[in-house]
Amino acid sequence: MSPVLVADSVSKQFTKGDEGIVALRELSVSIAESSFVTILGRSGCGKSTLLNMLAGLIPPTAGEIRYRDRRLTGPNTRIGYLTQHDTLMPWRDVLRNVEMPLEIRGVDAAKRRAVATDLVQRVGLAGFEKHYPRELSGGMRRRAGLARMLAGDPETLLMDEPFGALDAQLRAELQHELLRLWQGSGQTVVFVTHDIEEALLLGDRVVVLGRVGRILLDREIDLPRPRAADELRVDPRFVALHKELSTALKEEHS
Repeated sequence: MSPVLVADSVSKQFTKGDEGIVALRELSVSIAESSFVTILGRSGCGKSTLLNMLAGLIPPTAGEIRYRDRRLTGPNTRIGYLTQHDTLMPWRDVLRNVEMPLEIRGVDAAKRRAVATDLVQRVGLAGFEKHYPRELSGGMRRRAGLARMLAGDPETLLMDEPFGALDAQLRAELQHELLRLWQGSGQTVVFVTHDIEEALLLGDRVVVLGRVGRILLDREIDLPRPRAADELRVDPRFVALHKELSTALKEEHS
């Protein structure tokens, strides 16, 4: 599969007062089309900075980001981004939040309502179309955010620890939902996490980052799909992979 998204020797430095803070240094990674890649690393290793650059939200200080062989210089409508934080519009109900990307593109009201209604049902929010974000649980808001991202029909989905703040049961439900929506879609997913089990459960490939984005390990994951967490935990292949990823993270901080 050809790469759809490429970070080519990218570095990012932020300025705080008179001090320059390096978030990433000469990081290169290539994302194949239709793949599900998980980016794993501890807090502060530059995962979110990388995702913001892949989304075209911030430029690299050095190097370049390319999307389909063209330099990315700003946000691209073919790339959807689900951030760590809830970004639903509080004055819009669920349906109108999900419609928003289509509304911005000028899609007529009947068409966008039909698309949004279908997506709301697909993410398990049927019956909550007229509820406002304040009336939803954290898991439901995450579902609504996922539906809104999908409404734009992006080729590539960037996800920054989207389920990290949820309890274990909700996180498992949304992981399953995400995989169900992705499989067979042809979409490319880059999913940031600090959780080893989540990285292995979701990804075709895990890229482990250390300080300032140094790649500690880049590992293809050949575990069969569909993957159930309870079954995976006792699979010797999963146990071996978990140990390999955990060791890479520990060696960076030893």
